[in-house]
Amino acid sequence: MSADPTGWDGILEQGEKILWQGRPGTNLRIKPSQFTAILFGLFFSGFALFWMVMAFQAGGFFWMFGLIHFSVGISIGIGPVYKSVLRRKNTWYTLSDRRAFIATAMPVVGRRITSYPISANTSLDYRQTTPPSIYFAHEFKQGKNSSRRIDIGFEAIDDGRKVLALMRDIQKATPA
Repeated sequence: MSADPTGWDGILEQGEKILWQGRPGTNLRIKPSQFTAILFGLFFSGFALFWMVMAFQAGGFFWMFGLIHFSVGISIGIGPVYKSVLRRKNTWYTLSDRRAFIATAMPVVGRRITSYPISANTSLDYRQTTPPSIYFAHEFKQGKNSSRRIDIGFEAIDDGRKVLALMRDIQKATPA
């Protein structure tokens, strides 16, 4: 019989204990970095809609070719916002006395769990948003001509101050 909590067999190390579990808020949030895509997508779909109306008035079925452009514009405009909500809806957070875990169960992609060690050297970035977020790792995504930094952490959690205190306690208990 395993001493690990249900579902954690083979994931937790010997003696590792879960201190906190939570989920990100799923309310609609638009980041400033998404405004450009939203405006472009709405302009693109608006122009396609105008074109379809004008083509419809000319008669025939030629106006239907605008549906492709209209759909692309809508997906560019609302896609990033929808993807963000979907990702948060399918994400779970766990903090043990050694690591932070981020688990996702995305449609098509499947289940994934990633752990990040918490040590005295871990940089904790607490952001007092509503609800707050705590970032403790980052990665770089390579684009066509550049790379960008992606912060990794517990986003939009209701008990952010409590989790930050737990993480600081872990740092104090861990040798540098």
